Amino acid sequence: MGAMDPKVMAYFAAGIGAGLTIIGGAAGIGRLAAAAMEGIARQPNAAGDIRGAMIVAAGLIEGVTFFSLIVAIVLAIK
Repeated sequence: MGAMDPKVMAYFAAGIGAGLTIIGGAAGIGRLAAAAMEGIARQPNAAGDIRGAMIVAAGLIEGVTFFSLIVAIVLAIK
């Protein structure tokens, strides 16, 4: 099994893809939480609306992250 074997390259690509996916998801949720906290600090009366929007957005980010991880796993298996 050489370095350019397709199976080795698939495992490498899956590992890189999974790592980038986790980094991207964490950065997105971190920025989302920071913006929500700043918004709540500026306007405490809107905390419920901001929190609800934050939960929906975090769910969407996690959904895309999960989908990307599934793609990386399928790439590794194939």
